[in-house]
Amino acid sequence: MSRIIEEIEDERGQLLRYRRHPNGRGMVAVGASVDETAFIAPNAYVESRAQVGQKATIGAGSWIESEAIVGPKAVLGSNVHVGAGASIGVAAQVGSYAKIGANVRVGNGAHVNGDAIIAADTVIPGRSGMAKAA
Repeated sequence: MSRIIEEIEDERGQLLRYRRHPNGRGMVAVGASVDETAFIAPNAYVESRAQVGQKATIGAGSWIESEAIVGPKAVLGSNVHVGAGASIGVAAQVGSYAKIGANVRVGNGAHVNGDAIIAADTVIPGRSGMAKAA
């Protein structure tokens, strides 16, 4: 990870601190855990206490909120919003412009269509036979 910190002031006047991810140059908040093999598009954001696994792809304009988890090899399209505490399973696919609510569970290998709006606390089952997230 780059050592250069960028600060952004939010609507409440609080300073948020980010660094650019080396693979894609997306913004990763201090306190987030993003694997070095993940791709974070240049104008995507990963908030503090979020996790992004190995070889995951976060598309342009996407936003991963605090405490969300994006599993290994998951693919998120452009302008996807993953709510706080949500979990995207191993090798799951989320289409562009989808909105994943808080605490949603998207199973391993599941597919969420683009433009979908998934209500908070929903569970989307994974495909059978997919490896469980570690």
